[in-house]
Amino acid sequence: MSTIVEIPPGQLRRRLDPAELPFETTAEVAPLTGTIGQPRALDAIEFGLEVATPGYNLFLAGAPGSGRENTIRDYLERFAATRPVPDDWVYVYDFAAPDRPRAIRLPAGRGSELARDMEEFLGAASREISQAFESEGYERRRREIIEDVGRRREKLTESLEEFARERSFALEFTPVGIVTVAVIGGQPVSGEALEQLPAQERRELERRGKEITKQATVVVRRLRQLEKEAAERLQALERETALYAVGHRLEELREKYTGEPGVLAHLEQVEEDIPGHLRHFGPRSQEGESGSPLGQLETLERQDHLARYAVNVLVDNGKTAGAPVVVERNPTFHNVAGRIDYRSAFGTMVTDFRQIKAGALLRANGGFLVLDVLAVLRNPFAWEGLKRALASREVRIENLAEQFSFLPTATLRPEPIPLDIKVVLVGSPLLYHLLYALDEDFREHFKVKADFAPDMEWTDDHVGNYGAFVSRCVQESELRHFDRSAVARVVEYGARLREDQRKLSTRLLEISDVVTEASFWAGRAGRELVRAEDVDRAVAKKEFRSNLVEERLQELIADGTIMIDTDGVRTAQVNGLAVLDLGDYRFARPSRVTARVSLGRGQIESIERQIELSGPIHSKGVLTVAAYLAGKYGQEWPLALRATITFEQSYDEVEGDSAASTELYALLSALAGLPLGQGIAVTGSVNQHGEVQAVGGVTTKVEGFYAVCKARGLTGRQGVLIPRANVQNLMLADEVIEAVERGEFHVWAASTIDEGIQLLTGRPAGELQPDGAYPEGSVNRLVAERLESFAGRLRASAGGL
Repeated sequence: MSTIVEIPPGQLRRRLDPAELPFETTAEVAPLTGTIGQPRALDAIEFGLEVATPGYNLFLAGAPGSGRENTIRDYLERFAATRPVPDDWVYVYDFAAPDRPRAIRLPAGRGSELARDMEEFLGAASREISQAFESEGYERRRREIIEDVGRRREKLTESLEEFARERSFALEFTPVGIVTVAVIGGQPVSGEALEQLPAQERRELERRGKEITKQATVVVRRLRQLEKEAAERLQALERETALYAVGHRLEELREKYTGEPGVLAHLEQVEEDIPGHLRHFGPRSQEGESGSPLGQLETLERQDHLARYAVNVLVDNGKTAGAPVVVERNPTFHNVAGRIDYRSAFGTMVTDFRQIKAGALLRANGGFLVLDVLAVLRNPFAWEGLKRALASREVRIENLAEQFSFLPTATLRPEPIPLDIKVVLVGSPLLYHLLYALDEDFREHFKVKADFAPDMEWTDDHVGNYGAFVSRCVQESELRHFDRSAVARVVEYGARLREDQRKLSTRLLEISDVVTEASFWAGRAGRELVRAEDVDRAVAKKEFRSNLVEERLQELIADGTIMIDTDGVRTAQVNGLAVLDLGDYRFARPSRVTARVSLGRGQIESIERQIELSGPIHSKGVLTVAAYLAGKYGQEWPLALRATITFEQSYDEVEGDSAASTELYALLSALAGLPLGQGIAVTGSVNQHGEVQAVGGVTTKVEGFYAVCKARGLTGRQGVLIPRANVQNLMLADEVIEAVERGEFHVWAASTIDEGIQLLTGRPAGELQPDGAYPEGSVNRLVAERLESFAGRLRASAGGL
């Protein structure tokens, strides 16, 4: 039978001898580049960045502070520098479909160049068109057209008047038409006079009047044709003059953008549109200058019209070196996909193609986009918009309000832009697994998982990397350099974070915090170099800022409000240990675990479970305890007991199975009638065969119970019993180790329940003999006899009924 083991002080913490470090101070150490301890993640990142097949976007899974974002940014900056600079994208007005702005792709830098060229063109066009229409040549040609039309008009009217005179009629030209008046004896004849004429003469006049009216209709039609011809000739003159004024500039632009069909098509539309809107190129009218409402409206109309010829530069890569790397901190739908802004005009909201703004997808188009997945999921529509863009491989800038309006609203529908991008999501492993399980699209678009491990092996290489990381922190934050003793303490702190003597934490954010604070305390002490005591002080102060709750609980234990015994013996009572995690601080809370047994029919009940304060894992632990008792003591007779177990003065949910061995010890004590030492706290899971299994937080639990014993007074009989598998997880504080060295405190390790009960009772557990009985006086013998007694009493009770 194996025996209990007391862990010697040398195994309670792994130490790093500063003399093993190949430097005196971090001033001799090159700063770390990249990250450390993440070969799996780095391999995945390299693969994900290299593969160009759609869908191979990356998900960086790891705990906050593990260097996920810094790592990917370092990789992206190096990788992006080797990639070509992507093209620019601009939006222009589509004169054929005003609500559908056209997207034009241009080589990097030419988008803003085109915008400047068009701005210069508009300024020159306004100026030169105005000058052309004020020139003598234009006025002369316009006058010639008007005079020619006037002569022809006059000739037509004269011929009509002559036609009327020959028939004894005169003509009057009025705004409403041509009026014929009969003339007799050189005098106009009124209607009354006409009625007095002989019938024959009156009929003759009416006939001639009809001839004149018919001829007038012909002349009027020819006059209108003449007016239309005049208007067309003037319009042609204006078009010719305008195009003559700006034609050379348009030709210059065509030559400059010969290889850009999108630009050439836009220039063609501009050339067709300008002659029809020449009034917007001329000088402002007096109304416009006056500032009156009508003038403001005219000015706004003029500005809006001229803006149609402008260029909205959506993406400008003119100053980009390599592929763009965009980190979007606020991934709302509009910040990711883009938006259409509105502006106020005369009490209403209006927009145009100039108000289209690029989102992160377009700014990173041709490069890389880094997003925090939790932030994306928290923003409505952002996740669906991102997936839609990746699926269609294009960015469609939309107005979200239109989708939720009861009535259709007039808005812009910009032409979609092709998307070529690598998206990197940063999040926790839990989010990755949830998305993979619940979102079918996720696995299609994010096929590369880069898993950041929470720890790395404690090796010479990684210890050296820790020193290089400290050197980088010193350089980046302008801190004091660390001597080798301080670096050794930082390495030990990394192992303490993981509670593992074989591992170092990769939560570099927490390491950098300690480095920064140690430098501060070294400066407070007036030292130029940071020493080990400065690191210790930084860790202690960091804990002190967060351990108010622990102190208050310790006070309640010390004054007896929370009943915890740290000396003496008690039957069916043992000290259990739980870990409370406040986020920034973890500490142990000792709890009194008690058990009561009576005659029954094999019920083992957890009071917490009965009142629904027991989590499923704790309930599993209680059932495992019941299975252990039945398997070990219920082979010859039924377990005729009823047992209850509880955590005294516990009012929160109990979860986890690390107290299963504690509950079992309390039950065995109650059944055997043997008292347990109250100076010993117990932690450990247990299986159905009575083997004690590893649990988490053993370093925190040992230090927590030590603090309680220290407050009550160390007796030399106090300590903590942990699973033997957890010895490698001990990274105890120096104070606890010194108490162990002095014999004032102890840490024991057990592999089985029999080893643990022997320590707690001071009596052998007892192994099963060939005759099927346990040795006389052993714990197991006393438990078996008590259970046999219960079974006999139950049979007797049943027989008497």
